[in-house]
Amino acid sequence: MKMWSGRFREPLDPEFERWQRSFAYDQRLLPYELAASRAHANALEHAGVLSSEELSEIVKALGEIARRAESDPAFLNDPEAEDVHHFVEKQLAVQIGATGYKLHTGRSRNEQIATDLRLFVRDSIDTLQNLIADWVEAILSRADAAGNAAMPAYTHLQPAEPVLVAHWLLAYVEMFLRDATRLADCRKRANLCPLGSGAVAGATLSLNRQAMAAELGFDGPTANSIDATSDRDFALEFVQTLSLLALHLSRWAGEMILFSTPAYGFVELPEPYSTGSSAMPQKKNPDLLELVRGKAARLMGCAVTLETLVKGLPLAYNKDLQETQEPVFNAADAIIAMLPLVTGFMNTVEFNDAKMNQAASSGFMNAWAAAAYLVERGVPSRLAHEAVGKAVALAVERGCDLQKLSLADLQAIHPSFDAGFHSCLGLTEVLTLHDVPGGTAPRHVKRALQNARERAAALRAVEQTATR
Repeated sequence: MKMWSGRFREPLDPEFERWQRSFAYDQRLLPYELAASRAHANALEHAGVLSSEELSEIVKALGEIARRAESDPAFLNDPEAEDVHHFVEKQLAVQIGATGYKLHTGRSRNEQIATDLRLFVRDSIDTLQNLIADWVEAILSRADAAGNAAMPAYTHLQPAEPVLVAHWLLAYVEMFLRDATRLADCRKRANLCPLGSGAVAGATLSLNRQAMAAELGFDGPTANSIDATSDRDFALEFVQTLSLLALHLSRWAGEMILFSTPAYGFVELPEPYSTGSSAMPQKKNPDLLELVRGKAARLMGCAVTLETLVKGLPLAYNKDLQETQEPVFNAADAIIAMLPLVTGFMNTVEFNDAKMNQAASSGFMNAWAAAAYLVERGVPSRLAHEAVGKAVALAVERGCDLQKLSLADLQAIHPSFDAGFHSCLGLTEVLTLHDVPGGTAPRHVKRALQNARERAAALRAVEQTATR
């Protein structure tokens, strides 16, 4: 029996009936549908709609549905169920007869799907926070192991200044910790319970919404029934945050690909996460990294799909909202599958410290340090920049580094160059020069590593608290 068929005299077109069903994909919401149904059943018993015996029958039947779904995948092969809500009602009727139909008293599928999706998003965020903590800790482990190894930092893809390898890796840690805080914020806004909102105007019974919310671990009930049944901001915010997380993963992957090329040689691709060529025997291709970049596009597409679906949609519930489910599922699945793989990659990738250090010590990347040397001696910054630029041009002409220019050559450019100039150009001296919080001076990077470890540990602590 359909959940809505009383008003109709003609059957649905068979093709349309099959086409409009969502059970093929929303059956994954079954655990949340069952949990929300138990909370609603308890509220119905408290409101006097169900007897204690009927409540016991319904709760037992809901548990049996969960058990069968877990133990027998064929149990979910129901060609008649429109959606997960219809499936549960059908199974209740099979098990306990007319009492099963009592469960839908005072509620609507509009509030049910809004509740189920919020529970799914909340659960996914809790899973993701743990995976992000694993990922961040893998990066921190490599940063710690890098010690005082240095590498070039780039602007415009041109060598700019030397930095510690740990400082470079910590830049990614900052990105992913920001993603984690965005997910935590999204969870707070999603963690309100639509149950009791009815179809649009609120339940027709005096249901204890606070009790239902508390039973499901929500912070409280939603404030407005119209908004509650039509709101998908939480889903949109969730997928937008995942798309930004994927974007950061894509930037990391792109840079690792670049640094693994022979032109750089900073990274040796780990074989467990690479593949070869069917034609060229010598190839080792960065397939994991390339797929991370590619899947980021899919995640961004999920966010655009949700934005487009909701744009201009009148209040309250519209069937269009059924189409919001698959982008949410797809985005969550993609990131949850991706994070353990990039974590494994980061744990096994090899960095060529010698080549990175050599690249950090050449290419005039000490030029700003040279200008800073003149500034310390009272030369205005712009004039110091000009003088060092001329020194670089002379060194290029002679095919040497700044360190190889004689004092006489330097003083011919500017009289403030003196005998101490050459000693400020070494890699250690240049790194130490950036002695500000957030800079690459070793003492600040050491502090930044400790701070990042504490924040990653706090992230895991928050995840554990949320899932209790």
